[in-house]
Amino acid sequence: MKRVQFLNGVGLLLLMSTVSCRHTDATRNLTVGKDAKEGEWIQLFNGRDLNDWIVKINHHTLNENYGNTFRVEDGLIKVRYDQYGEFGDRFGHLYYKQPFSHYQLAVEYRFTGTLQRGAPGYAVLNSGVMFHAQDPKTILLDQNWPIALELQFLAGLPDGKPRPTGCVCTPGTHVVHNGKLTEAHIIQSTAETYQPGDWVRAEIIVHGNDSIVHIINGRKVLEYTHPQIGGGVVTGYDPTMFQEGRALSEGFIGLQSEGQPVDFRKVELKVLKPE
Repeated sequence: MKRVQFLNGVGLLLLMSTVSCRHTDATRNLTVGKDAKEGEWIQLFNGRDLNDWIVKINHHTLNENYGNTFRVEDGLIKVRYDQYGEFGDRFGHLYYKQPFSHYQLAVEYRFTGTLQRGAPGYAVLNSGVMFHAQDPKTILLDQNWPIALELQFLAGLPDGKPRPTGCVCTPGTHVVHNGKLTEAHIIQSTAETYQPGDWVRAEIIVHGNDSIVHIINGRKVLEYTHPQIGGGVVTGYDPTMFQEGRALSEGFIGLQSEGQPVDFRKVELKVLKPE
């Protein structure tokens, strides 16, 4: 960031006032719902269209919604691949138009259909919502994932083994878990295993860089703190965006597409006061 010098005290005063106002807001909030009050649910998905959302799919330019991957039908956001051939590493995300810092997010989802041909095997009955993500405008054409945290969504497989939803994945990031900085890419939750077709309500309570709690169907299943940039998984990024050890205190929210069809019927958010 370039430092700007003003020639007089009035300019400096205006700059200080602007910065102060920006950072006393709980999330740099809010352009959404100008009349919304702290603690009230704001519907990020209006049930009709994706006008407030930004698409970024790997190997495609910003807002190129390849194959109509993200669409609204029957009052749902649907992630579909019926206009694809091979999946072709087209990992994608549908981002809400603005960043947040202190908030509670709720997403209601269900899995449907089968894994798209050519998608990686781990993506079967696997999706999620990214948060504290980099601005989608800074994601390069062939960047596979955003630098972000992910509230991971999973469903049970035919083998009947436990596969709890609500884990955290850390593409290009690390977190502090149980008091220690961990470089693990996935930290498992204590949630139940839900089946394909089940509607599940997944929530996160986020307080900037301080604390993050995962809640599945009303029960706390995971907690960690102090997210920061670090680690691997993300490739093809702008090196200036990857500042090892930089604390993450805000970012964008993005619904995932990685080869498995999934429906979202609700995406809502409460603005919270900083702790």
